[in-house]
Amino acid sequence: MISVKNLVKTFIDGDKTTPVLKGVNFECESGEFIAIMGRSGAGKSTFMYQVSLLDEPTSGEIIIDGHDVHDMTSDEKTEFRLTDLGYVFQDYALLPDLTAKENVALPLLMQGMPKKEAYEISISALGKAGLDHRVDFLPSQMSGGEQQRVSITRAVAHKPKILFADEPTANLDNYSSGLVMEMFKELHREGQTIIMVTHEEQYAKLAERLIRFDDGMIVGEELLNNS
Repeated sequence: MISVKNLVKTFIDGDKTTPVLKGVNFECESGEFIAIMGRSGAGKSTFMYQVSLLDEPTSGEIIIDGHDVHDMTSDEKTEFRLTDLGYVFQDYALLPDLTAKENVALPLLMQGMPKKEAYEISISALGKAGLDHRVDFLPSQMSGGEQQRVSITRAVAHKPKILFADEPTANLDNYSSGLVMEMFKELHREGQTIIMVTHEEQYAKLAERLIRFDDGMIVGEELLNNS
Protein backbone atom coordinates (compact mmCIF):
# COMPACT_ATOMS: atom_id res chain seq x y z
CA MET A 1 0.00 0.00 0.00
CA ILE A 2 2.89 2.40 0.81
CA SER A 3 6.50 2.25 -0.31
CA VAL A 4 8.99 4.91 0.83
CA LYS A 5 12.60 5.04 -0.34
CA ASN A 6 15.38 7.30 0.93
CA LEU A 7 12.97 9.94 2.25
CA VAL A 8 14.67 13.20 3.25
CA LYS A 9 13.09 16.29 4.80
CA THR A 10 15.16 19.34 5.62
CA PHE A 11 13.77 22.57 7.01
CA ILE A 12 15.47 25.82 5.99
CA ASP A 13 15.05 29.03 7.99
CA GLY A 14 17.29 31.77 6.62
CA ASP A 15 20.84 30.48 6.96
CA LYS A 16 19.80 27.70 9.30
CA THR A 17 19.33 24.20 7.89
CA THR A 18 17.70 21.51 10.02
CA PRO A 19 17.64 17.93 8.70
CA VAL A 20 14.65 16.11 10.21
CA LEU A 21 14.36 12.96 8.07
CA LYS A 22 17.63 11.44 6.91
CA GLY A 23 16.92 8.84 4.25
CA VAL A 24 14.00 6.81 5.63
CA ASN A 25 12.92 3.55 3.97
CA PHE A 26 9.49 2.16 4.84
CA GLU A 27 6.91 -0.35 3.60
CA CYS A 28 3.28 -0.76 4.62
CA GLU A 29 1.04 -3.58 3.40
CA SER A 30 -2.69 -3.22 2.85
CA GLY A 31 -4.63 -3.81 6.08
CA GLU A 32 -1.67 -3.26 8.42
CA PHE A 33 -1.99 -1.31 11.68
CA ILE A 34 1.37 0.37 12.27
CA ALA A 35 2.30 2.44 15.31
CA ILE A 36 5.20 4.89 15.13
CA MET A 37 7.00 5.99 18.29
CA GLY A 38 9.97 8.17 19.16
CA ARG A 39 11.04 10.96 21.45
CA SER A 40 10.06 14.55 20.69
CA GLY A 41 11.97 15.74 17.64
CA ALA A 42 12.77 12.21 16.41
CA GLY A 43 10.95 12.86 13.13
CA LYS A 44 7.90 10.62 13.55
CA SER A 45 5.22 13.26 12.90
CA THR A 46 7.26 14.85 10.11
CA PHE A 47 7.48 11.43 8.50
CA MET A 48 3.73 10.94 8.69
CA TYR A 49 3.08 14.37 7.18
CA GLN A 50 5.23 13.51 4.17
CA VAL A 51 3.70 10.08 3.64
CA SER A 52 0.14 11.38 4.06
CA LEU A 53 0.67 14.13 1.44
CA LEU A 54 0.25 16.96 3.93
CA ASP A 55 3.79 18.21 3.26
CA GLU A 56 6.44 18.03 0.53
CA PRO A 57 9.60 16.03 1.16
CA THR A 58 12.98 17.45 0.22
CA SER A 59 13.83 14.30 -1.71
CA GLY A 60 13.02 10.61 -1.90
CA GLU A 61 10.29 8.41 -3.33
CA ILE A 62 6.77 7.87 -2.00
CA ILE A 63 4.45 5.45 -3.77
CA ILE A 64 0.91 5.03 -2.40
CA ASP A 65 -1.36 2.33 -3.83
CA GLY A 66 0.69 2.36 -7.04
CA HIS A 67 0.71 6.15 -7.38
CA ASP A 68 4.10 7.90 -7.46
CA VAL A 69 3.47 11.01 -5.38
CA HIS A 70 6.29 12.89 -7.13
CA ASP A 71 4.37 12.72 -10.41
CA MET A 72 1.14 14.13 -8.97
CA THR A 73 0.07 17.72 -9.52
CA SER A 74 -1.14 19.79 -6.58
CA ASP A 75 -4.76 19.28 -7.66
CA GLU A 76 -4.25 15.54 -8.02
CA LYS A 77 -2.82 15.36 -4.50
CA THR A 78 -5.80 17.28 -3.14
CA GLU A 79 -8.20 14.90 -4.86
CA PHE A 80 -6.25 11.87 -3.64
CA ARG A 81 -6.30 13.12 -0.04
CA LEU A 82 -10.05 13.67 -0.26
CA THR A 83 -10.96 10.32 -1.76
CA ASP A 84 -8.28 7.84 -0.66
CA LEU A 85 -6.88 9.07 2.66
CA GLY A 86 -8.32 9.78 6.10
CA TYR A 87 -6.84 11.93 8.87
CA VAL A 88 -7.17 12.10 12.66
CA PHE A 89 -5.31 14.76 14.67
CA GLN A 90 -4.77 15.28 18.38
CA ASP A 91 -6.77 18.54 18.35
CA TYR A 92 -9.79 16.83 16.66
CA ALA A 93 -9.91 19.47 13.84
CA LEU A 94 -13.71 19.58 13.85
CA LEU A 95 -15.49 22.60 12.41
CA PRO A 96 -16.97 24.36 15.48
CA ASP A 97 -20.14 25.63 13.79
CA LEU A 98 -21.15 22.23 12.42
CA THR A 99 -22.86 19.44 14.34
CA ALA A 100 -21.32 15.99 14.66
CA LYS A 101 -23.57 14.79 11.82
CA GLU A 102 -22.53 17.69 9.60
CA ASN A 103 -18.82 17.29 10.38
CA VAL A 104 -18.87 13.62 9.40
CA ALA A 105 -20.93 14.27 6.27
CA LEU A 106 -18.66 17.09 5.03
CA PRO A 107 -16.03 14.97 3.20
CA LEU A 108 -18.82 12.98 1.55
CA LEU A 109 -20.51 16.16 0.36
CA MET A 110 -17.18 17.45 -0.94
CA GLN A 111 -16.95 14.31 -3.07
CA GLY A 112 -20.30 15.14 -4.62
CA MET A 113 -22.52 12.75 -2.68
CA PRO A 114 -26.19 13.86 -2.37
CA LYS A 115 -26.93 15.48 0.98
CA LYS A 116 -29.57 12.94 2.03
CA GLU A 117 -27.24 9.99 1.40
CA ALA A 118 -24.28 11.71 3.08
CA TYR A 119 -26.32 12.42 6.20
CA GLU A 120 -27.67 8.86 6.32
CA ILE A 121 -24.12 7.48 6.19
CA SER A 122 -23.00 10.03 8.80
CA ILE A 123 -25.76 9.16 11.27
CA SER A 124 -25.20 5.42 10.80
CA ALA A 125 -21.44 5.77 11.29
CA LEU A 126 -21.87 7.88 14.43
CA GLY A 127 -24.24 5.25 15.79
CA LYS A 128 -21.59 2.55 15.33
CA ALA A 129 -19.19 4.80 17.26
CA GLY A 130 -21.67 4.98 20.16
CA LEU A 131 -22.54 8.59 19.39
CA ASP A 132 -26.11 8.31 18.13
CA HIS A 133 -27.16 10.57 21.01
CA ARG A 134 -24.70 13.27 19.88
CA VAL A 135 -25.45 13.58 16.15
CA ASP A 136 -26.96 17.07 16.49
CA PHE A 137 -24.43 18.36 19.04
CA LEU A 138 -21.79 20.96 18.27
CA PRO A 139 -18.15 20.14 19.17
CA SER A 140 -18.37 22.58 22.10
CA GLN A 141 -21.21 20.49 23.54
CA MET A 142 -19.16 17.29 23.56
CA SER A 143 -16.29 15.95 25.65
CA GLY A 144 -12.81 15.60 24.20
CA GLY A 145 -13.25 11.86 23.83
CA GLU A 146 -16.54 12.31 22.00
CA GLN A 147 -15.01 14.90 19.70
CA GLN A 148 -12.15 12.54 18.84
CA ARG A 149 -14.57 9.72 18.06
CA VAL A 150 -16.46 12.10 15.76
CA SER A 151 -13.13 12.96 14.14
CA ILE A 152 -12.33 9.27 13.56
CA THR A 153 -15.82 8.65 12.20
CA ARG A 154 -15.40 11.55 9.78
CA ALA A 155 -11.99 10.24 8.71
CA VAL A 156 -13.32 6.80 7.74
CA ALA A 157 -16.87 7.58 6.56
CA HIS A 158 -15.72 7.67 2.92
CA LYS A 159 -13.86 4.34 3.35
CA PRO A 160 -10.30 5.61 2.78
CA LYS A 161 -7.55 3.22 1.73
CA ILE A 162 -5.29 4.54 4.51
CA LEU A 163 -6.10 6.18 7.85
CA PHE A 164 -3.39 8.43 9.32
CA ALA A 165 -3.59 9.35 13.01
CA ASP A 166 -1.20 11.81 14.69
CA GLU A 167 -1.21 11.45 18.50
CA PRO A 168 -4.96 10.65 18.60
CA THR A 169 -5.04 10.13 22.39
CA ALA A 170 -2.69 12.94 23.42
CA ASN A 171 -5.40 15.21 24.85
CA LEU A 172 -7.63 12.52 26.35
CA ASP A 173 -8.04 10.87 29.73
CA ASN A 174 -7.48 7.12 30.09
CA TYR A 175 -11.15 6.20 29.67
CA SER A 176 -11.61 8.25 26.50
CA SER A 177 -8.28 7.03 25.14
CA GLY A 178 -9.45 3.47 25.64
CA LEU A 179 -12.63 4.10 23.65
CA VAL A 180 -10.66 5.72 20.85
CA MET A 181 -8.23 2.81 20.68
CA GLU A 182 -11.14 0.36 20.60
CA MET A 183 -12.33 2.17 17.48
CA PHE A 184 -8.89 1.75 15.87
CA LYS A 185 -8.78 -1.94 16.80
CA GLU A 186 -12.23 -2.53 15.31
CA LEU A 187 -11.27 -0.67 12.13
CA HIS A 188 -8.16 -2.83 11.89
CA ARG A 189 -10.25 -5.98 12.30
CA GLU A 190 -12.39 -4.75 9.39
CA GLY A 191 -9.29 -4.45 7.20
CA GLN A 192 -8.52 -0.73 7.49
CA THR A 193 -4.89 0.25 6.87
CA ILE A 194 -3.82 2.48 9.79
CA ILE A 195 -0.63 4.42 10.48
CA MET A 196 -0.64 5.98 13.95
CA VAL A 197 1.96 8.22 15.55
CA THR A 198 1.89 8.04 19.35
CA HIS A 199 4.12 8.69 22.35
CA GLU A 200 2.15 6.26 24.52
CA GLU A 201 3.63 2.77 24.60
CA GLN A 202 0.48 1.11 25.92
CA TYR A 203 -1.48 2.20 22.86
CA ALA A 204 1.34 1.57 20.40
CA LYS A 205 1.37 -2.03 21.62
CA LEU A 206 -2.19 -2.47 20.31
CA ALA A 207 -0.95 -2.15 16.73
CA GLU A 208 0.26 -4.96 14.48
CA ARG A 209 3.74 -3.51 14.00
CA LEU A 210 5.68 -0.94 16.02
CA ILE A 211 8.33 1.25 14.37
CA ARG A 212 10.66 3.43 16.42
CA PHE A 213 12.21 6.67 15.17
CA ASP A 214 15.23 8.50 16.50
CA ASP A 215 17.27 11.33 15.01
CA GLY A 216 15.37 11.25 11.73
CA MET A 217 15.82 7.54 11.11
CA ILE A 218 13.99 4.27 11.78
CA VAL A 219 16.04 2.63 14.52
CA GLY A 220 13.86 -0.31 15.48
CA GLU A 221 10.91 -2.43 14.45
CA GLU A 222 8.79 -4.88 16.40
CA LEU A 223 6.12 -7.29 15.20
CA LEU A 224 3.26 -7.49 17.68
CA ASN A 225 0.78 -10.29 18.17
CA ASN A 226 -2.30 -8.26 17.22
CA SER A 227 -2.95 -9.31 13.62
